[in-house]
Amino acid sequence: MGGAFDVGAVPFNPDGWGPMESTTVNNNNNVPFAPFSRSDKLGRIADWTRNFNNATRSKNPADSAFDFTLDDSFPASADDDATFRLVDGKPPPRPKFGPKWRFQQQRQLPQRRDEEVEAKKREAEKERARRDRLYHQNRSNNNRREAAVYKSSVDIQPEWNMHDQIPFSTFSKLSFNVPEPEDLLFCGALENYDRSFDRITPKNERRLERFKNRNFFKVTTTDDPVIRRLANEDKATVFATDTILSTLMCAPRSVYSWDIVVQRVGNKLFFDKRDGSQLDLLSVHETSQEPLPEAKDDINSAHSLSVEAAYINQNFSQQVLIRDGNKVTFDEANPFANEGEEVASVAYRYRRWKLDDEMYLVARCEVHSVVELNKQRSFLTLNALNEFDPKYSGVDWRQKLETQRGAVLATELKNNANKLAKWTAQALLASADMMKLGYVSRIHPRDHFNHVILAVVGYKPKDFAAQINLNTTNMWGIVKSIVDLCMKLNEGKYVLVKDPSKPQVRIYEVPADAFENDYVEEPLPEDEQVQPTAEGAEGTEGGEETATTNDVENKQIDAQA
Repeated sequence: MGGAFDVGAVPFNPDGWGPMESTTVNNNNNVPFAPFSRSDKLGRIADWTRNFNNATRSKNPADSAFDFTLDDSFPASADDDATFRLVDGKPPPRPKFGPKWRFQQQRQLPQRRDEEVEAKKREAEKERARRDRLYHQNRSNNNRREAAVYKSSVDIQPEWNMHDQIPFSTFSKLSFNVPEPEDLLFCGALENYDRSFDRITPKNERRLERFKNRNFFKVTTTDDPVIRRLANEDKATVFATDTILSTLMCAPRSVYSWDIVVQRVGNKLFFDKRDGSQLDLLSVHETSQEPLPEAKDDINSAHSLSVEAAYINQNFSQQVLIRDGNKVTFDEANPFANEGEEVASVAYRYRRWKLDDEMYLVARCEVHSVVELNKQRSFLTLNALNEFDPKYSGVDWRQKLETQRGAVLATELKNNANKLAKWTAQALLASADMMKLGYVSRIHPRDHFNHVILAVVGYKPKDFAAQINLNTTNMWGIVKSIVDLCMKLNEGKYVLVKDPSKPQVRIYEVPADAFENDYVEEPLPEDEQVQPTAEGAEGTEGGEETATTNDVENKQIDAQA
């Protein structure tokens, strides 16, 4: 390095503190003089000799050496306070919704006099947040449900002439009191209900059997020989079946598209279903917010579930009977069965209702079984709800059916409101004494061939209708209004179509030969029909047959001939 560092001369004052006079004068020539009087308060910087009685006054007790605010020997603070003038008492604005602000809000307790006001504000905030959450949830649910585009049940042709469209909102205001019906004819034969099924629980479930040899008939109004006979005898003006009437009665609850053919012949009105109509199938998850898979070949698609539900329903209705050969017979045999043919247990009740002084309605209604209670005969309808995958409904039947059956039924009423209402309407139309609902589930969620019965519950139709808010006068009000509307039409053929995307029905005039050879339902491929089960019980092997597949085969045979 270069030379040594020069510290310079350090003045030393042996006679006092601070620099020597000569140094001060010489070095501070350019410093302005600040005069002061003896009354000026210079104050103290720190006093380490003081006794700190309140050491907790500051966070660090040592800081009290610098705190003279409470020191009587230092009255300057009092004078200073006297000269102090408050300009603005408002706290500085704080940024809203920042994390620091939220934290401070939580820590600050409301003043005692404002506690009620603050509590009300908090409650209002919670309620608003809850409403917002529900609103957004409902919007997203509706968007989810609307995202699924439903097809019309029938292709609307450009040459069809639309006569009217009726929004469902008008149906809710309708009301009509219909007198008690009269029975015109009772056909068919019924087997007795096996009451041991009432004791089934998920822990002692029963395998659902398959009935290959029993035939089920879903014959439309104008193909029914009994209805043709009653029409020729002028017994009524309007003719229909319980399936068609229940569809009209519960129309406001429907989501999927459906259609009913209306034929005006002379002064008479016939309500029919098309061949292969969706009315023969049972909808599943129709009124649920969760959309089903759209791929038709998916086992959980709407179409696949409908076919599965129809099979389950038919097999269940035959399994819960005492099949010992004893049957209750009525006025006439089953009008649709050939001699020697094994048919399902069913009785057809042809009933007549008076709509006004000159108009009567005749409908074919069904009951499925009979039971003797206290030497009194009771008629039953038998239907089955089916669980396909608990992930869609959110309720696992095997866990909830015993302890929370009400919750299971409430979920089904939410997801299948239309189907349950139609079953109830059919039971009311047939004047059934009891409707039995079976809870049938897949053995495994991915196996749609094998099922088990987990429970069977009975309800009185009128009580169940009240429980699901199904109003009888409103149901008949809808039927009466549609009948009145159709009676004003000219003679010809019409179709009533539920709009696939809107809550309304439309009436189209169609050519006389429409739907004659318009069969849309295809028979199930052999590999999709019910597979053989391991059990060798009679009537439990092979594929299931329904009226739908029978009809298809018959039509194919007719076409070949």
